[in-house]
Parts: sequence; C-alpha cells; structure tokens
Amino acid sequence: MDRVIVVGAGIGGLVAALDLAVAGVAVTLLERAATPGGKLRSATVAGRAIDAGPTVFTMRPLWEAIFAAAGTTLAAHLTLRPAGILARHAWSARERLDLHADAAQNAEAIGDFAGAAAARLYRDFVRQSARLHAALDRSYMQAAAPTPLSVAAGAGLRGLGALLGMSPRATLWQALGRYFPDPRLRQLFARYATYCGASPFVAPATLMLIAHVERQGVWLPEGGMRTLATALAGLVAAHGGVLRSDAAVAEIVVSHGRARGVVLTDGERIDADAVVAATDAQALATGRFGAAAARAVPRLAAGARSLSAVTWAMLAQTDGFTLARHNVFFADDYAAEFAAIFGQRRLPDQPSVYVCAQDRDGGAEPAGGERLLCLVNAPATGDTAPPSDAEIARCERTMLTRLAACGLQLRPLAQTVTGPAQFAAMFPATGGALYGRHLDGWRASFDRPTACSRLPGLYLAGGSVHPGPGVPMAALSGRLAAAAVLADLASRSRSAPTPGGTSMR
Repeated sequence: MDRVIVVGAGIGGLVAALDLAVAGVAVTLLERAATPGGKLRSATVAGRAIDAGPTVFTMRPLWEAIFAAAGTTLAAHLTLRPAGILARHAWSARERLDLHADAAQNAEAIGDFAGAAAARLYRDFVRQSARLHAALDRSYMQAAAPTPLSVAAGAGLRGLGALLGMSPRATLWQALGRYFPDPRLRQLFARYATYCGASPFVAPATLMLIAHVERQGVWLPEGGMRTLATALAGLVAAHGGVLRSDAAVAEIVVSHGRARGVVLTDGERIDADAVVAATDAQALATGRFGAAAARAVPRLAAGARSLSAVTWAMLAQTDGFTLARHNVFFADDYAAEFAAIFGQRRLPDQPSVYVCAQDRDGGAEPAGGERLLCLVNAPATGDTAPPSDAEIARCERTMLTRLAACGLQLRPLAQTVTGPAQFAAMFPATGGALYGRHLDGWRASFDRPTACSRLPGLYLAGGSVHPGPGVPMAALSGRLAAAAVLADLASRSRSAPTPGGTSMR
C-alpha cells in the first residue's frame, strides 16, 4: 500500500486524509493538539462548550459529496437545522436589518429599511452575485491551479461577461457602491471581505459571490461546529486511517529532492511515499519543518498577513436586544476601522462587533445566561507587537459600548479572552493571522500556494492555500490535495521499471 502522512487535523487535513483513506491509501494523520479540528475549536467556559472558531456552516452540497464519497450521508453524522435568520445587523438602537436566505424576503426588508430604490438595486446585486458564483465555482474554486487566463476560459461567455461587467480590478467597496448608495447597506455587504481576513477597501470585488453562497443556506449543527471535525475524524478511522493526537512534527524528511516522511518532536521517524502539510503555509516557509522543506512555498512579509481577532467566549446575561444566532453591530466609521488595523497595525478605536449567540435562532434569551462568542478584528501582530492586556481591556470596553449603543446590554458572567498573541501560539508563523495572506487586490487570489508545492512529494491543504480560508474552502483544499497525491502515486506506479529489464514499446 502507498503510505501518506497528513500533518495537521484541521478541516483541510481531515478531508484530505478521508479522501486518501477511501482510495485505499495507508494514511497517518498527525495532530499536535489533543483533539482534531484546528481552527474549528471550542472553549469551555463555566463548564459549557462554546464554539470559539468558525461559527457558520455553509455549502451543504459540498459536505454531502464528501460524506457520500466515504460511503455514508451527512445526515447520518450531523443534525443540521437551517438558520431562520442568516444574520441580524444593527447600526444604532433604531437601525436594524435582518437578512434571510430568500432574496424576495430580503428585498422587502431592504425596501422597508432604505426605500424602494434600494430594494431594486438589491435585486440587481442578487443577480450579479449569482452570476459571479456560477463563473468562478469550477473555473477558480474547484480548479487545481487557476490562473487569470484559465478562469477567463473556464467561466464561459456568460461568466466572462459577468466578470468584465463588474470590472475585475475593482475593490469590493467600489463595486458595492453601484448597488448600495445607502452607506449602511454598502457596509453590510462589505463585511464579506472579513470572511477572508481582508479589508473591503482593497479586497477584490469577486467576493460578492459570498452573498450567493449564504443565500443557498446557513445551517446550525446540533452540538456545535466541532461535531463536523469529530465526524470526519471518525470516518478517517473507519476507512483504516490512523489519527495520532499530541503528535507534533519537528521536520519533514527530504531525501533525493523529495519528501519522504516526517520526524516527530520526540525523535520518532515515520516514512511515507508522500506528505500533505495541512498547516499554515508560512510554518513551512519559515523553516519550522526543516530547512529542506522551507523551499516548498514562498515566504510572506508580515505586512501581507490577513486579519487576526480578539474574541471573548463567554457565558453572559443580555437585555434590550433580541439576538439571532449571528449578529453584527457596525462601527460608525468603517474606513477608520480598517485603517487602524492594516495601516497603523493596532486595535481600532471603534470596532465593529460580531456576536454569535449559540443558544439562539431568533428566539428569546435562555434562562440563566447564554453562550456567546464576541469578536472584533485585529492586526496579526501576535509575534511582534501584540496588543497589551490594557489595550485588550480597553477594546472590551469599547466593544460593550458599541453593543449598548445598538441597544444590547451585555453582562459577562464568565469568559475566556483570546487575542493575536494566543492565536500566534496556536498557529505558529502566522502572527495570529487567521486567514492566510491578505487579499490586497484581485491578483492576490492567484498568489496563494496550490496543492502541489515546489517540493516533489509534498502537498498542501488548509485555509492558507488555494482556494482560500473558510471551512468549505479548506475542505476543497483537502480534496484538491488528495487528488494531487493520488495522481502522483498513480503516475509513479505506471513509470516504475519492469523487474528484470527495461520496459520497451
């Protein structure tokens, strides 16, 4: 049997290991933490588990396909409910807007919020975001190594028209101005840039397609997002894969110009025919897996990092604002917020706040306090100049002030705070960046490493490589890495010399 080692049991590593195991490869999945999941993590506060990483489950057809390939169904492993409200948004105590999966319902709500003209323009935006998704789904997101030319060719005439009509070099903020003259609506849909860890003022306009993805459905997994990681890990084992926790890799072994295995921090060596590094690409580039493997990917400057965050996983009492599962409270000056983070490399004076109310879906407050994850964006300076304790405490006060201005009174009962320094420790060589490289322009989407690294036998998966960050994209990266490994192993098998002589035509 071919032997493959997967380093890192985040979503990209789990999906890569699963596809390889299903194909009959002997897979060993190594995770330095005690449990699988990577950024898909939870925090225990006052004895209750709170999702402390990604909180949004989308692209259900992708997950159906992954589980079907493993001979099972998604429903057999996860219980999913559709979110009644995609997200609740607030600018003040009087300015609130809910978005739903149904575009007609959203148009009506936007019309009530900002007028009939805004509703008409929103319908135009819905059509454009759908066209962009159709143009880029296969030509970019599912492609192994897309280029601007391959995307243009693969998008087809209709898709190419959608891309050119949008102005490919436009930023998301510029493109949204065509559809949302109301600054509040422009700010609302610009938040999709932060899903990729970017500023909407420099991120490419193609990120509008995220709106289409959300309209296809946002789902709430019973038991939290970590149930997805648990289910995938169980399937890897069911198909013969070996998952080893608390197994930190010190070096990727390179012999005769090819990755041949790994050495763990305790000195154990494990040989393999190929290695999948489902870690942040910069952990490779900075030599954390050995000098020989460092040439596999280019090294990024610290200024090219995406967003980090400060998060508060808390048990809290709330009053004055009926929370949905997903809520966004916007700062007054969006440009100043991102100028502080990316320009001045500091926490913003008035941050926008995301609140995931994990015991809600549009209903009343649970008795005895509820589980919340509050998040503000931050610079990825966790390894150089992380925010001080005093700065994080001040950020918490401004966060609570912002929530109060929108009508939400929040009183934490117990909490765990995580900032850029803690994220940098969890994910080495990132500085706390949670989304790989910063999307500063349309070209940056094509500058991510792809599944095939520069080092033969070493493959890449995870949110820092193509097609990018986010739980579904990391899953796609895992599938692309597994496909590349299988194609390489098959090619090497076909090219092996015939025993006892030379193969001849």
